[in-house]
Amino acid sequence: MTSGPQGEGVGMGGRWLCCVVGLVVVAGGCAIEGEKKDGHLEPVAGAVSQAPASTPTNAPPTTAPTKPPAATPVVKPVTVRRLVVVTRAVAFKRVTKQDASLEVGTREVTKRGRAGVQRLTYEVTFTGGVQVGKRLVRQVVTRKPVAEVTSVGTKAVVVEEESGCDPNYSGACVPIASDVDCSSGSGNGPAYVVGPVQVIGRDIYGLDGNNDGVGCENG
Repeated sequence: MTSGPQGEGVGMGGRWLCCVVGLVVVAGGCAIEGEKKDGHLEPVAGAVSQAPASTPTNAPPTTAPTKPPAATPVVKPVTVRRLVVVTRAVAFKRVTKQDASLEVGTREVTKRGRAGVQRLTYEVTFTGGVQVGKRLVRQVVTRKPVAEVTSVGTKAVVVEEESGCDPNYSGACVPIASDVDCSSGSGNGPAYVVGPVQVIGRDIYGLDGNNDGVGCENG
């Protein structure tokens, strides 16, 4: 290459080079930074060969791909089973027995009743926090009930023989005879009593027709 005036150059082989000391201007390809000495272009230490960056002019704009919306997960209700223990009372029974040590017509509780205790175990099913099932899986009596006992006296009242009154009755003297009827009734005797009288033993004469414990209510 032959150099012309400063800042201008003559092209060789169809390549143009314009040089200025300390500055590279590229035309038709590349150039090396240098300074003019004795009609020649000497490279400067540290000079770097550079090429023009190409910038596309017709490239379409770049767009990020659009992601489809995430599907909403379907949450199923949770089913839980639990054991539930329930304690209940067991009712006691009431029984009656005769007691010869008690006088006729006497009733008293000689043994107090006591309820028992029963423990029930259920399997309870919950779905979504709501009870949907219940099943009995175990039943145990932890304390047995105690029956209540009522004693009824059967001991006859001792009456002196000279009184002549039947000990099965009180309130009026019912004579001791083969048969006794109420004086206000239609019985044929042979003995009669003016009532009312309390039946405290056995109604051997049938004076208490309605079985309410009182005979000859009308006299």
